[in-house]
Amino acid sequence: MRYDIIVIGGGPAGYLASERASKENKSVLCIEKDNVGGVCLNEGCIPTKTLLYSAKLYDGAKNGKKYGVTTEDIAFDHAAVVARKNKVIKLLTGGIKSTLKANGATLINGTAMITGRTDDGYFTVSVGEETYEGEKLLIATGSQPAVPPIPGLREGLDSGFVLTNKEVLSLAAVPESLVVVGGGVIGLEMASYFNSIGASVSIIEMLDHIAGGNDAELTAILRKNYEKKGMKFILGAKVTSVGADCINYELNGEGCTIPCSKVLLSIGRRASTSELGLETIGVETNRGAIVTDAKMRTNVENVYAAGDVNGKSMLAHTAYREAEVAVNNILGIDDAVNYAAIPSVIYTNPELGAVGLTEATAAAKGIEVSVVKLPMRFSGRYLAENEGGDGIFKLIVEKNTRKIVGAHALCNYASEFIMVASLMVELGITVEQAKRFVFPHPTVGEIIREAIFQCE
Repeated sequence: MRYDIIVIGGGPAGYLASERASKENKSVLCIEKDNVGGVCLNEGCIPTKTLLYSAKLYDGAKNGKKYGVTTEDIAFDHAAVVARKNKVIKLLTGGIKSTLKANGATLINGTAMITGRTDDGYFTVSVGEETYEGEKLLIATGSQPAVPPIPGLREGLDSGFVLTNKEVLSLAAVPESLVVVGGGVIGLEMASYFNSIGASVSIIEMLDHIAGGNDAELTAILRKNYEKKGMKFILGAKVTSVGADCINYELNGEGCTIPCSKVLLSIGRRASTSELGLETIGVETNRGAIVTDAKMRTNVENVYAAGDVNGKSMLAHTAYREAEVAVNNILGIDDAVNYAAIPSVIYTNPELGAVGLTEATAAAKGIEVSVVKLPMRFSGRYLAENEGGDGIFKLIVEKNTRKIVGAHALCNYASEFIMVASLMVELGITVEQAKRFVFPHPTVGEIIREAIFQCE
C-alpha cells in the first residue's frame, strides 16, 4: 500500500508528526515497534514525573512543621506509586492512539526495515512480511541507553543488578542502597526520587560537576542541597568494573569499591539507527545519529529525521518542534528549529530550569555578556513557599545588542516559568522591550522581571 508519508517511530516526534500531517490530508503510516509514546511516555518524562510528584508530596509531609503543618505516622507506598504511574501511562498512550485514528493516520506495531526504492522513487519499508511504500520518509526511532564496554556491566544488566531508565521505573521494592552511574538529567531525577523515599543513594560522575552543561554555580548549589539530604557524590571518578554486588571505580589514581543493592546506569543515550536499513538508501550518520539540517532534512531528498535519532537535542519537547518543522517542510512551508532557544529542566526538588547561553558558553563563543544574579528571595511568592530556600536566578544579556540570550533558575516552578525566558531568547527580545511585560503577582516567575530591571 502507498502512503504520502511513512513515519518510522511512534514516540514524541513520530506520533506528533503523524498527527500534524494527517490533519493536512496526507496519508500517513506510523510504524512503532514497541509502545506508542516512545521512551518519553513509557520510560522517561511522564513516568519519572509521576514518581517525583509523589516523592515531593512525601517530602512536604515530612518537613511540614516549619510551615505550621504537623503530621504523624507518615508512610510511603512505592508499589502504589508505581501502580499509579502505570495508570497514567495507559491513559496517555490510549489518548495518542485515539488522536491518530481520529485524524486518519494508520498506526501499526512492528519492526520497520527500509529496503530501498521503487522505480518511480517511492521508499519501500517492510514490517514482517508486509511491504509499504511512501513518497516521503520521516525517521523518528528515538534513542536507547548507552552501554559502555565496562567489565561486568553486561552481566549486571542480564542479572537485574544493573538497571537502565526502563527497569528502574518498575522496581517492585525500594533498594536499600542505589549507586547511580552518571550525574546527568535522568540520573539526578531518579537519585532524587529514591533519596526522598529512603534509599541510600550515591552518584558516580566522570566530570568534576553534575548536570552536564548547566550553570556551574546553580548545579553546585543543587548538589549541596542533596548532600544535606544524605546523598553522596563521587565526582571525577571513572567506573572500572561492575561486581555482583558492588561498583569499582578509580578516583585520583586510586581504586575504590562501593557496595550497593542496585545500580542505575545513566551515562547518556545513543540514537537508535542500527538494523534500520539506512544504508539501502544512503542516509548519512555521524557517530550513529542521523545527520540533519535545521529543517530536519537528511542528505537524501524526501527523507527527514526528527527526535533523539538525529542526536541534536535529546529532549521530548525538542522532538515535538522538530516533528512540526519536518512536516512543515514536507508540506512546502519553510520552517527551521532554533536550538538556541530550547529550554531544559531537571525535575529535582528544587527544579533546575535553563535556556540559552550560560556565562561559560558565552565566553567560549566570544560573546560579551552582562549577568544579573538574584537570590530567589527577591520573589515574594518564592519566599512565602520556601522556608530557608537558597534558590538563584541568572539572566544573561548580550552587551552589544542588549538582547536576552540566556536564563537559569534553581527553584520550585522553574519548569513552568522558564518558558517566558525561552520566548524572549527565541524572539530576540531586548531588556528595554522586556521591561514592558506584565507578570502576574505574586508568582515565582516575577524573578525574571526583577532581574530585567536590574540590568545595567
